[in-house]
Amino acid sequence: VQLVESGGGSVQTGGSLRLSCAASGYTYSSRCMGWFRQAPGNGRERVAAIGINGRTSYADSVKGRFTISQDNAKPTLFLQMNSLKPEDTAMFYCASGPWGSPCSTSTRAYNYWGQGTQVTVSS
Repeated sequence: VQLVESGGGSVQTGGSLRLSCAASGYTYSSRCMGWFRQAPGNGRERVAAIGINGRTSYADSVKGRFTISQDNAKPTLFLQMNSLKPEDTAMFYCASGPWGSPCSTSTRAYNYWGQGTQVTVSS
């Protein structure tokens, strides 16, 4: 199983980026998929997740700005990020829970991780 993120980069405040996470070795269906981020000196926090039934959840800090989606046929997970702020600057990771897993905000609930993609937002 391998998760590979892409789409990070540097943008100015108010800009947009779309992150992708391509999976090999399995499918996204029947498991929770999440996007996490980690800024220097901070812990890893979940910003968005999409569950088995397609239900999405977001951290309060990104609600209305970020959108998580997935294409099970490819399979690829996406994170559309709009109205970016300097405080969004972080390394972003996609993560997968075990088959049949409910979504959780805890990193311990996810057993596969990508290598991360850097997002930098300048003021």
